Amino acid sequence: MEGTVVAVVLVAVLTLLVLRGGMRVVNQVERGVVFRFGKALPGHREPGITFLIPFADRMRKVNVQVVTLPIPTQEGITRDNVSVKVDAVVYFRVTDPLRAAIEVQDYVFAVGQVAQSSLRSIIGKSDLDDLLSDRERLHEGLALMIDSPAAGWGVHIDRVEIKDVQLPESLKRSMSRQAEAERERRARVITADGEFQAAQQLANASRIMSDTPEAMQLRLLQTVVEVAAEKNSTLVMPFPVELLRYFDRAARQFGHEDGGAAVTKAGDAADGDRPAATPRDPRIAEVPAPAPGPHTGEA
Repeated sequence: MEGTVVAVVLVAVLTLLVLRGGMRVVNQVERGVVFRFGKALPGHREPGITFLIPFADRMRKVNVQVVTLPIPTQEGITRDNVSVKVDAVVYFRVTDPLRAAIEVQDYVFAVGQVAQSSLRSIIGKSDLDDLLSDRERLHEGLALMIDSPAAGWGVHIDRVEIKDVQLPESLKRSMSRQAEAERERRARVITADGEFQAAQQLANASRIMSDTPEAMQLRLLQTVVEVAAEKNSTLVMPFPVELLRYFDRAARQFGHEDGGAAVTKAGDAADGDRPAATPRDPRIAEVPAPAPGPHTGEA
């Protein structure tokens, strides 16, 4: 009897040990791939407690979290023959644990190598302006190039981003001069446009004031109010320019009239000083003067 009890206890202990040896815990961020005698079982084990057959099953855990993989700096020449250094980062995760465990030996390393080659390829196909300004399109193209082989490994590329583009110092100086010249050009254009618009508005204002003289009077009164507000001890009364022009025209006209009258008076005075011609007596005959001859001389 005692021997039977001991045997039952031993069997129970061995059973517990076997169950304990075949029990595995899969974390929430992992999925389990079971190999039975070296052959992968279909599907994967979900998070929680799972049991394996001792000495027959072997489980490999695959992390399904998003992996952040930095791409080392890659040096290349762009399509417009500019030498640049570009580094990027890849965000990916495992969508099929069975493929990730079978199809590729190390999916993280494989994705990194594909990302490096794809980044070099995208540098050679792009211009420098695209690398600096049109990065969203490059991100999409780079993600598509990496995702094509990674899809067969059970890996999905979430996002690829270019972190930094390193340029030669000489090119940086050239670009800074170009940007400065462009800003100066824009400033000049904006200033000229502002002057043009101001001239148009002034021309419109002058036409309106010429059609309505009352507007000029209101403008004069507004100017007086503004000056009086700044300096209360000084009062400025603007003088219309049209009045000065009226005085100028009147002075010129008066000068022409005075000049004509003076000339007329001077002519009359000259005629009065000249002796009047005496009337000739018809009875007195005119004797012609003797012609000069050889015997004519002074007495």
